[in-house]
Amino acid sequence: MRVGVHINRFNHSGGPTAVGPELAAVGAAAEAAGVSWLSVMDHYFQMEFNGGAEDAMLEAYTTLGYLAGRTSTVQLGALVTGVTYRQPGLLAKIATTLDVLSGGRATLGIGAAWYDREHHGLGVPYPPVAERFERLEETLRICLQMWDPETNGPFEGKHYRLAETLCVPAPVSSPHPEIMIGGGGEKKTLRLVAQYADACNLIVATPDELRHKLDVLRGHCDRLERDYDRIRRCRTRSAGRCSSPVHR
Repeated sequence: MRVGVHINRFNHSGGPTAVGPELAAVGAAAEAAGVSWLSVMDHYFQMEFNGGAEDAMLEAYTTLGYLAGRTSTVQLGALVTGVTYRQPGLLAKIATTLDVLSGGRATLGIGAAWYDREHHGLGVPYPPVAERFERLEETLRICLQMWDPETNGPFEGKHYRLAETLCVPAPVSSPHPEIMIGGGGEKKTLRLVAQYADACNLIVATPDELRHKLDVLRGHCDRLERDYDRIRRCRTRSAGRCSSPVHR
């Protein structure tokens, strides 16, 4: 079992100037405790159950870059990036930069996005759920193509078209940064995990629910001839801690 820490609040009684030192202290404490994973939320606005849009929220990859400079061993990732937040080629470049500067410690956490208020609030398109899943699969394909040094040509999809999929420098991680897909949808999300991901993040309430979701994932892996045991399974609890009770 690997244990990690997920940071989902960024307000501080000392005001904005105290946030950076506090994050640095969290990173140092996590490494001193032997924690293997440190993640942050990727949202524009704070979520309603955490105080709402009027509460503090930092941009995820800037925050992860700061933590990369303040840590040396923990894996770093967003839990998770909404596919609508950034164009896929730019997202692959951002994740690669984090991987290079952290010495190969980046995880690309990604999901289909769900928080409509932040999209409408900042003028970011929020397509219907079916389209978001189509975009999620295309984004995964684009990232993998950009991380393949032998495939720098165009990408032609339904929603995205790239003339070149260059990514220089290449990631430090081999063969590429870990891909984690967040969500527990049994027909689409877990199928994408089986087909494309190195890890998944499940938010479940009970051990029985967890077992069921993992059985569904195993079924997708069997149909796609994917080794289920090579996928890292992560469960997030409501308190913000991330653990992997079943690990590759």
